[in-house]
Amino acid sequence: MIPAGRRRRTPLLLVEAATLLSATGNGVAIVALPWLVLERTGSATAAGVVAAASGLPLLLSSLVSGTVVDLLGRRRTALVSDALSAVSVAAIPLVDVLLGLNLGWIVALAVLGAVFDPAGLTARETLLPAAAQAAGWRIERANGVHEAVFGVAFLVGPGLGGLLIATVGPSATFWVTAAGFALSVVLIAAVRLPGAGRPERPPSGVWRGTTEGLRFVWRDPLLRTIALITMVLVALYLPVEGVLLPAWFVAQGEPARLGTVLMAMSAGSVVGALGSGAAGRLVHRRTLIAVALVITGVALLGLAFLPAYPVLLAAAALVGLAYGPVNPLANYAMQTRTPEHLRGRVVGVMTSFAYAAGPAGYLLAGPLVEWLGLRTAFLVLAGALLVAAVAAAPLPVLRALDEPPRYPPAPPGGTTWRTEGPVPLGEQWTPSAHRDPPGQG
Repeated sequence: MIPAGRRRRTPLLLVEAATLLSATGNGVAIVALPWLVLERTGSATAAGVVAAASGLPLLLSSLVSGTVVDLLGRRRTALVSDALSAVSVAAIPLVDVLLGLNLGWIVALAVLGAVFDPAGLTARETLLPAAAQAAGWRIERANGVHEAVFGVAFLVGPGLGGLLIATVGPSATFWVTAAGFALSVVLIAAVRLPGAGRPERPPSGVWRGTTEGLRFVWRDPLLRTIALITMVLVALYLPVEGVLLPAWFVAQGEPARLGTVLMAMSAGSVVGALGSGAAGRLVHRRTLIAVALVITGVALLGLAFLPAYPVLLAAAALVGLAYGPVNPLANYAMQTRTPEHLRGRVVGVMTSFAYAAGPAGYLLAGPLVEWLGLRTAFLVLAGALLVAAVAAAPLPVLRALDEPPRYPPAPPGGTTWRTEGPVPLGEQWTPSAHRDPPGQG
């Protein structure tokens, strides 16, 4: 670890503050966009079409986002991505004023705004190991805080979105999203870190770099399994926030309650993410992820019964709390099983697996609501997620989460990382102590 006198926490604070602002803007949009569609069309299917249309470009853009990060550099990609996202989001209220929004415009602008998000997310996530290294933080602590920042953003964002919709309307609410991206650009511009540019061995092209990332993920049994589990969970869960809950609260005329429920989920995820590092010292990582998946499925099934509002809030908070450790553990797997020069590509590929599932879930949810009714459709999706979680929890491959790191995630020339969990807290791992992953040696 870095001696106390040489630690620099400013880069980590800047990266996390930029993440908070950018994700808060997206949190506002999660409420504002479906509300805008439902207000203008009154159709749950239309809301599902818009959500799916904005999700489809993410499949391709997220797949190549890691390669773009490795080609352009991490800091530069974050700057460009957030700047372009700010422009595209600000166009929604501008078009509404100048031309008038219809479903076609909403779809086009949603697609334009969504296509830039994966590159910015990947760039900030690949900056995290170097920023945490400079601050002298353990990797599990950094991952827990990073995911908690996302939780805080989606705690603040949806609630703010609901309040803004109630006061200024959904169209004007998008100015808040644009402001979040713009402030994120300012903060990332101030980041100075080793490893913030291109890696020492950048890809020779977009396609070749992307296939390198795909091959690496597919040849690693743990990363492949986590990617597939994530695809299933995302496909079944995203329609809950993007279609089912908005449709339920639109019918009741309660935008603020929608925001509060999503805030309860995010509050739970903040606690779960922050607690994941401490929990990793008490139980094996495999046990932690198995318990997290099963409790998430049970809690979501309780939410699907759409009980009285106080019970609904409690179930939403439990969903977030249970799922909180999953993303930090997935990040840990990527960071400790991927060499530095491939990290951007691997993060991008892993992210693309989640984005690939989103459109399928959205396209299924809208017709399912109109065919079965909201409550029954909700129960079907939540029940399927519980079955998937119970099936994934006992998989033997998850034991690899408790193996020693293959590649401690430090930038070139940096010191080694210390890990938590089964590894003694005072022990350090050096690159020479680890073998290459299958197919890479």
